[in-house]
Amino acid sequence: MIEVYILAVVLGLCIGSFLNVVIYRLPLGMSLSKPNSHCTKCNYMLRWYDNIPVLSYIMLLGRCRKCKTRISPRYVLVELFTGLIYALAVMLFWEKSVVYAITVMLLASVLICVFFIDLEHTYIPDRFQLIILALSFIAMFYNGYSKWQDHLIGGFAGGLVFLLIYYLAIAVYKKEGLGFGDVKLVFVTGLFLGWQRLILAMLIASLLACFILLPIKYIKKTDSQTEFPFAPFITFGTLVAVLFGAEILTWYVSLLTL
Repeated sequence: MIEVYILAVVLGLCIGSFLNVVIYRLPLGMSLSKPNSHCTKCNYMLRWYDNIPVLSYIMLLGRCRKCKTRISPRYVLVELFTGLIYALAVMLFWEKSVVYAITVMLLASVLICVFFIDLEHTYIPDRFQLIILALSFIAMFYNGYSKWQDHLIGGFAGGLVFLLIYYLAIAVYKKEGLGFGDVKLVFVTGLFLGWQRLILAMLIASLLACFILLPIKYIKKTDSQTEFPFAPFITFGTLVAVLFGAEILTWYVSLLTL
C-alpha cells in the first residue's frame, strides 16, 4: 500500500504543476500546450530540470534562473496542496472504492483551479462547472456515504437557496451580491456532496469568509462597492466536507446523543 501512497503524492505534484499552467493561462485565453513553460518576465524557456515540482523551486530559491525575477509561491503551494489531497484521497477512500478515490482527486484538481482563478480574476469558467457536474454523477453511486437521492436534494436545494440569495440581493441592493458562477458552483458541489455534507461545506465557507473578509474590510476600510470572491471559500469548504465530512457529521451527531 505504501507504493500507492508514494505514487499518489508524485502524481499529485505533477498534476499540480499542470494546474499552475491552467490557472495562469486559461483566464488569459492562452493555449495550455503552447508555448512551452517560460518566465513571464524575460521569456526564458524553462528546461526540464527547471520544471521538477517543488524541487526546482527550492533549487532556484524561488527565482527565475535567467533574470532572477521572484516566482510566485503560489506555484509550489498548488503542487504541494495537490500532492497532499491526492495522498489523503488514497488514505481515506482507496480501500473502500478506487473509483471514488480517483473521482475525489479529479474534483480536488478542478476545485484548486477554481480557487485561484476566482481569487485573481473573480470568475469561474463554465467548463469547470461541467466537469464537477460529470464527477457528481459518479460520486452519487460510489461514495458509500449517502444515497443518490441525497445528492439530488443537495444540488437542487443548495442551488435554489443561492439562486434566491442572488436575486434577492439584486432586488434589494440593485446589484449582484453574489456571482451567478457561485450559484452554479453550489449546485454542482451540492450534487457531489449530498445535502448533509453540503450544509457542512457552506457552514465552513461562511464562517471562514466572515473571519477573513470582515477584518480585511475594516482594516483596509473598503467601501460597499468592493467585491470579494466567494468561490475560494466554497471550494475550501467542499474539500473539507469531501475528505472529512462523514467523520465530522458522525462526531456532531454523537454530541447530540450524549
